[in-house]
Amino acid sequence: MTTSDTTVELIDRELSADLAAAALALARRFQHGATLWVVSPQWEPHAHHVAVEFVHPVIMGKRALPSVSLVEPDPVAQCRVATRPGDVILAVASADQRQVRDIMRRAPAWGADTIWIGSGPRPPAGAATHILWVESDDPMVPATGRFVLMYHLLWELTHVCFEHQGLLEVPESECADDVCVTCSDEGRIAEVILVPGNPFDGVLVRTSTGEERVDATLIADVADHDLLLVHGGAAITRIDPNEGGWT
Repeated sequence: MTTSDTTVELIDRELSADLAAAALALARRFQHGATLWVVSPQWEPHAHHVAVEFVHPVIMGKRALPSVSLVEPDPVAQCRVATRPGDVILAVASADQRQVRDIMRRAPAWGADTIWIGSGPRPPAGAATHILWVESDDPMVPATGRFVLMYHLLWELTHVCFEHQGLLEVPESECADDVCVTCSDEGRIAEVILVPGNPFDGVLVRTSTGEERVDATLIADVADHDLLLVHGGAAITRIDPNEGGWT
């Protein structure tokens, strides 16, 4: 996609595919009762704009979709309180925005999908469920309308998905047994809720499936809001929210 007054390709083939995938996933989440939480610590108007786009049905017959902008000074704390399993967190931010990086790292423990819109150096693969990125080092990109174009297209494509109800059915898990060997062997991200006085009582954590107690005796000085990797009911390491070689 280009405009008449520029030769810059605003939405290339790769970004188009990313937008389509994100829209389908978002439509499926909305279909099952999700709320979209929007953060943009660097550019607060973008957070308000995205939320308004989804919650306000500007086209006759379109659904009003639950979407809220979170613009307090600590968006991590806001997301922690607001987000429930099945929700989606959308961030408009550069890859070096520490609060957004923290949110993206913690979202799996909250049971949330994530969408990250930004420009400049791209976050590493897997930094969010869906990354919608402008491959440009121009610091003015967030003010040129390209971000607005992306989330307008995301809104429109999400509603296109609603017009095809068959797309909204999430494929069933291939795991048919009560106990899946593969799933039971994977590590899960958990966020600490409460550290007991006696370390042998188990640490209360939050995971994508709810709250549970895990053995954290292998981890020294566990504290509230720590991120832990849990395997077989035990915390095996602490996760740094900013790890992974990010700039």
